[in-house]
Amino acid sequence: MSHGIVTPYEGRGHGGWDPKAPIPAPLDLHRTTVARAWVDYNGHLSESCFLLIFGDGSDAFFRWVGVDEAYRAAGHSLYTAETHLRHLGEASEGDPLRLTLRLLDADEKRLHLFHAMYHENSGALLATAEQMLLHVDTKAGRVSPFPPELARRLRSVKAAHAQLPVPEAVGHVMGIPRRQPSS
Repeated sequence: MSHGIVTPYEGRGHGGWDPKAPIPAPLDLHRTTVARAWVDYNGHLSESCFLLIFGDGSDAFFRWVGVDEAYRAAGHSLYTAETHLRHLGEASEGDPLRLTLRLLDADEKRLHLFHAMYHENSGALLATAEQMLLHVDTKAGRVSPFPPELARRLRSVKAAHAQLPVPEAVGHVMGIPRRQPSS
């Protein structure tokens, strides 16, 4: 089956998980360069492409823990249920980007991720993304528990990342603040 959008990791299988190795906190699994096709009429990385890049970062993580083509072919996948993006800076064509990823929480069927996008050279924080993902049995068409080995890996990552402070942006509610009328 042909797909229109693929991640840069498509077809590479999974790799990287070593149960004896320390787990980096946060993970640093994805780097990219802003492509010409990703730049908008203002000369900056288009807002939709921020999400594309964060999605590629998620895919790098999925593969690192073992969710790859073979896993999906066996009838399971991860679906994004919600994403909150924060745009904090701009990137232009050719800018090198580095992404970090933290597993904030996981239960038997869900992952709560936090991504940060940095300009590789300046170190400036350009954007963050907070995501809730669901583990899905694609053949049954419903949310399902992680298999035991994947659940063990996710618990290990969660424990390693629990030492980090919770980013200020996590759980941020969007809205226009209103002044309360004086009494």
